[in-house]
Amino acid sequence: MRPVCLLVSTLVLALAACGGKVGNGPCEGSSQDPICDQSCGADNPCPEGFYCGDDGTCNAECTSVSGCTDAEYCRPDGMCEPLIDADCPNVTLSGERTVPVVQLLLDQSGSMDAAFGGTIRWEGMKDALLDQTDGVIVNTQASVIFGASLYTNNRDTDPTCPRITSTPERKLNNYDQIDDLLNDNTYDADTPTGDSIDKIVDDFLANPVPSGQTPIILLATDGEPDTCEDGDDTDGGRIEAVAAATRAYDNGIRLYILSVGEGQISAGHLQDMANAGTGQDLATGMAPYTEAGNPAELTDQLLALVEGQLSCELTLDGVIDQSQAASGTVTVNGEEKTFNVDWEIVDGDTIRLIGQACDDLLNASDPTVEATFPCGVVVD
Repeated sequence: MRPVCLLVSTLVLALAACGGKVGNGPCEGSSQDPICDQSCGADNPCPEGFYCGDDGTCNAECTSVSGCTDAEYCRPDGMCEPLIDADCPNVTLSGERTVPVVQLLLDQSGSMDAAFGGTIRWEGMKDALLDQTDGVIVNTQASVIFGASLYTNNRDTDPTCPRITSTPERKLNNYDQIDDLLNDNTYDADTPTGDSIDKIVDDFLANPVPSGQTPIILLATDGEPDTCEDGDDTDGGRIEAVAAATRAYDNGIRLYILSVGEGQISAGHLQDMANAGTGQDLATGMAPYTEAGNPAELTDQLLALVEGQLSCELTLDGVIDQSQAASGTVTVNGEEKTFNVDWEIVDGDTIRLIGQACDDLLNASDPTVEATFPCGVVVD
């Protein structure tokens, strides 16, 4: 089992101190560093220890040993900043990671009985989701809010189209409901994909996710779409499916498509669906899509799609001066991390853990992140 815990993390930013400036920096006096005359700009940054001045040349107020007062320190870009001062009150900001809300939209059409690497597609999909060791739900349900829906249409037995059969709710640790859904039902008839996507979008709109959660539709299908009006209308089915994926994205719901079986759906339609579901241009977009040729590939690809939604970004309830980010100290579960190696600034109110630091956060059962910055780094 691969543990992935996406519990809400606490981000504590402790700020301190204020000060002034004396002394000679490397760009002052008669023995200036040659870098001080170097031209600079957005495409031509200064070396470490220097910043680009208003006149378009590199400058530095200080070095690690001179140029600032005793109440200041020299930043990595050669500017003086105040040291921590007990008289400057701490400001604490909290941040939490976005929780993905994934609605599995699973093809229940008759072709799901086709051979699939020693089994049939329906059973391969069930195993990929429900296996107690490698299954997607077992490995991510503590971190991801899951719901699941089956979709099909059978004009001979049910006039309702599309026929959607869903778990009672979307929630963390939703294995039992998804297990019941897949084991109480089986493959049936047609593939009204566009109409079914619209039903899931309608449900998200009627039951919006709370702030801090991201709605996602993960569509697993094994064939070309048709329509409720005509079970043989592939062209119309493609148009409706792409329009539904576009509607989902326009309403803040991302859609990702996975083909259960290789070569079962045209590459052009898969690309259109991938582009529409992620807001890319239909003609020029290159959003990734996935085709699985056997149950092992299906498991790996489903897991990669779900884990790809797990974020190491933390949104703050305040704003950081991004130019001063390097002066901060970030720890994950008590271990100090390195700026631009283990963590980075996304924007003024978001930091991102990267590499091993991200893995440490995702795999911790009770993760904590602490970041300490000098006074003045938080600007709002």
